[in-house]
Amino acid sequence: MLETPAPEPSSEYGRRLFFPSATDAEWNDWRWQYRNRVRDLATLAKYLPFSKGEFDQLKLVEDQLHIGIPPYYLALIDPADMEDPIRKQAVPAGAEFTYHSVGVSDPLHEDGEMAVEGLVHRYPDRVLFIATNMCPMYCRHCTRRREWEDGELPKSRPMLDAMIAYIRQTPQIRDVIFSGGDPLSLPLPVLDYCLTEIRKIPHVEIIRIGTRFPVVLPQRVTDELCTVLGKHLPVWMNTHFNHPRELTPEAHAACQRVLRTGIPVNNQSVLMRGVNDSAETMLKLCHGLLRIGVRPYYLFQCDPIRGAEHLRTSVWAGVEILEKMRGWTSGLAIPTFVVDTEGGGKIPLAPNYLMYATEDALVLRNYEGRIFQYKNPAPPAARRRRKAAASPLPFDAKPARPHLVKRDRA
Repeated sequence: MLETPAPEPSSEYGRRLFFPSATDAEWNDWRWQYRNRVRDLATLAKYLPFSKGEFDQLKLVEDQLHIGIPPYYLALIDPADMEDPIRKQAVPAGAEFTYHSVGVSDPLHEDGEMAVEGLVHRYPDRVLFIATNMCPMYCRHCTRRREWEDGELPKSRPMLDAMIAYIRQTPQIRDVIFSGGDPLSLPLPVLDYCLTEIRKIPHVEIIRIGTRFPVVLPQRVTDELCTVLGKHLPVWMNTHFNHPRELTPEAHAACQRVLRTGIPVNNQSVLMRGVNDSAETMLKLCHGLLRIGVRPYYLFQCDPIRGAEHLRTSVWAGVEILEKMRGWTSGLAIPTFVVDTEGGGKIPLAPNYLMYATEDALVLRNYEGRIFQYKNPAPPAARRRRKAAASPLPFDAKPARPHLVKRDRA
């Protein structure tokens, strides 16, 4: 007997329930969505239930909550489910403050890696351009929660120019990643100015846009926005779907507009307890992403940000999810699982399929648990001699720790 297909995710039920007076023109206008974000606890409690104990707890720290939820994303939440995975990403919980002493404010040590204010230069050939601290939604797992304390303030023109000047003066930079906040929160003339100035720099090869607008407010991805982005190709977009219920027709349409502009779209999920920490959910998400033309790129271990400890899982949960996916679906559907370290960048983790190795052969385990011996071709004799002369280590020895290279930032 064939299974009945799951219904397509939709915001329609929530729209009728929460915003019955909103016209189609209003609902599809991203400016209306942005202006009508739920910004305070009292308003949020009119739409979604809280236990009295949790509401009272949150009321005590209301000035620290930083709520911002667009009507569209609010409409994806099941009000009858206190453990709803969409709710967990958008709605503050008492656990944020129960575990508030756990974690750090800057888990990736970005502030210590800034070449100029707003520009993180950690890797030799790429920089993170933090264009704004404004976002359409305050995600509860946000790595840059520390930015919320400053309010919603765009970078000034002199600050943006200083960031662009550093890129211009640093020829090893070939890749610029626009992030925030959300860079698509910028007024289009400001976004166009930044992209234009960076595209003028000969050594910059690609520009990447990191945005959650296609997920939480897809109405923002207009033809006008895509026209601006399309002027500066090659541009890549990295977005941030975490659960298959976020893959609505509106999100699909937003991604298709970007793709038709000639901009590839990748997805970076964050592994979160009660949101997507199962192979079944992750498989549905990744298959759904491929159906709308989005490549599953990264699965991030949730950073140890202060206030998000209740959402973090064991690292081994991520490894186990990949192991349950590998071989049972296309490799295109399997993201790379990474831990982003404090000042050390991203480190990929994967199930161990290499069981044993010598110079001549490898013993490998496949996704079914079957064991295979694989003959390893010997390197050319000249290369063996060069390797032996260059390395004081015997063939099978491993250094006790990676060699650390200090980058000269002058």
